[in-house]
Amino acid sequence: MSLLEVRGASSFYGDFQALYDISLAVQEGERFAMIGSNGAGKSTLLRMIAGLLPARGGGIRFDGQAIDALPTHERVKLGVSLVPEGRRVFPSLSVEENLLIGGYRGRRGHWGLGRVYELFPLLKERARRSAAVLSGGEQQALAIGRALMNNPRLLLLDEVSLGLAPVVIRELYDRLPAIAAAGTTVLIVEQNIDQALGVADRVACLLEGRISLAGRPAELTREAIAAAYFGI
Repeated sequence: MSLLEVRGASSFYGDFQALYDISLAVQEGERFAMIGSNGAGKSTLLRMIAGLLPARGGGIRFDGQAIDALPTHERVKLGVSLVPEGRRVFPSLSVEENLLIGGYRGRRGHWGLGRVYELFPLLKERARRSAAVLSGGEQQALAIGRALMNNPRLLLLDEVSLGLAPVVIRELYDRLPAIAAAGTTVLIVEQNIDQALGVADRVACLLEGRISLAGRPAELTREAIAAAYFGI
């Protein structure tokens, strides 16, 4: 059984349809990457899975349970954590206070303050600092750490590389194998094709709200990926 199943689901912003009949399955322990250009619907997909947008005309199941009717906080309780685009840390709180908020549900598991600090040593060094004074890369590490504090079974990562320098992006992506090794399934959306293909077990491409390609990175040619990405 897949950990996450999306079956024929669509999503709207008012009268504007952003996703069309999306179906995908993510296996437990998998690193699944959803690529696509800006505006393809990648962030909308994660928001729909997290419960921030309703799924219409289809269904979403998590560990075999239908979660369509569950509000976001109930999905968090089940073990679904979202790292939103733009980080969205709490600037008035310290680094450690941001992390502690992520663990408010008290879910048991591998991740706690000590484990997060091992994963991101810079956060430990800056634990008492305001989140507002962190660099973009440090805020992204904090946002990931905050989500891990919930001990999620499914971690949704939205545009990890957005606005960051290449060296910072590599450092963040280098942490993903350790996150997966701790038992967390990862669904990441990304515009950076090379980064996504480098860490994913499987990949799919969104084009104008529809899945245009899916498969294992080693099985997909650059020509096929380009055609699916740009619609050419």
